[in-house]
Amino acid sequence: MQFSRSHIAIAVGSAGLLVLVFLGYLYWLSNQPPVLSRSEERDPLTQMPVSITMNPFRDRTIERTANKFIAEMRDGNCRKLLAQWERDYRRKRADFLCSSEAQHPLISWNLVEWEDAPPLVILHYKGERYSTPAQDETYKDLFSITEEKKDDGWVVTKYDSFY
Repeated sequence: MQFSRSHIAIAVGSAGLLVLVFLGYLYWLSNQPPVLSRSEERDPLTQMPVSITMNPFRDRTIERTANKFIAEMRDGNCRKLLAQWERDYRRKRADFLCSSEAQHPLISWNLVEWEDAPPLVILHYKGERYSTPAQDETYKDLFSITEEKKDDGWVVTKYDSFY
């Protein structure tokens, strides 16, 4: 089958238009917030959206900081992480968190909501924990991490969980 110049021009023009539309979409997406959409449906108990769609081009520094903090808590480094909290009003809260984390360690966690409250960002997670010291049963709960933008990057300033 032979192709005429007009067939080739149409094919090249169509391919160029598709590439241009795709690059425009990527540019638009790179300028969007971290959460692209939240489902209308909400969990009746927590009022969290059932699902969220995250921007694939978001800055993941905040999530990396939170995941590092959560992993350190899971690995038993609670006292070290919360040492600076013990100098202020949160001393009792830090003691409670560390003892509760030791009794109910996290197994896994997933990000379920992202709240921007400049200069803070609050990340809500659904985590699975062991419910007994024997680690034979598990349960799921919500917990949140609040981060604040400091001179040297994002810093975890608050950890909330229900045990």
